[in-house]
Amino acid sequence: MGKGSDIDKILDRYYTSLGKERRELDKDLFETVEEVFDRATVLAVLHLMKKGVIRDLKGTVSAGKEARVYWGKGRKGEDLAVKIYLTSAAEFRKGIIKYIRGDPRFEGALPKSFRKLMILWARKEFKNYVLMHRAGASVPEPIAHHENVLVMEFIGEEGVRAPLLKEVRLDYGEYEEIFWRLIEDVKRIYRDAGLVHGDLSEFNVMVWEGKHYIIDVSQAVKVAHPNALDYLRRDLYNLWRFFSKEVGLDIPTPEELFRTVTEG
Repeated sequence: MGKGSDIDKILDRYYTSLGKERRELDKDLFETVEEVFDRATVLAVLHLMKKGVIRDLKGTVSAGKEARVYWGKGRKGEDLAVKIYLTSAAEFRKGIIKYIRGDPRFEGALPKSFRKLMILWARKEFKNYVLMHRAGASVPEPIAHHENVLVMEFIGEEGVRAPLLKEVRLDYGEYEEIFWRLIEDVKRIYRDAGLVHGDLSEFNVMVWEGKHYIIDVSQAVKVAHPNALDYLRRDLYNLWRFFSKEVGLDIPTPEELFRTVTEG
């Protein structure tokens, strides 16, 4: 029996427990999910729905090579970002392994199956968000995860994500304020969360209602990782390059910023 038939049976059993109106809503939802994801991923989404984490799953917010992000609703009608990692994009295995090897949290846990690797990757991102959020850094609030599905606070409105730092146009003072807030967050993440983002740039920062949000933290590593300080230097250089070269702020050098984060 084919994959589609298996998924249909799973969903039919689920639909029978719902009223007619809700059945129709979820049928539309899973027709979208079913086109992209396998049976196990559909089951993971169903698990989070049955737990009451996700009430509705709506349209696609963004579609990348490693994951898709959907706009969802929680049990109280709150907006959710539901990030689902693709389990068939095996070409990214080499790119992500370097962020897992050397991380003491996952030492010896590197699976051979790519699906299991992506489940580990999703769990890693969730744990990183939790640590960063607890440290007081401005990140979307993590809510839940299961298998290769991660649920967090939605930054944006009516299913439209907030613009990235790269996409907004601000005045000098606003850019300056965001820059120093970002440096403070890098410091909190390093000192209090014990992490380094590892891929921080204008493409991984959202700006919404006068506030910034650091996103895409799956690759973040513990400070004990052998490459952590190299990643930190790269993050700070990326921020310096954008705010200094593209925006035109008069700011400290990357090495001065590095000392600010790690020493002062």
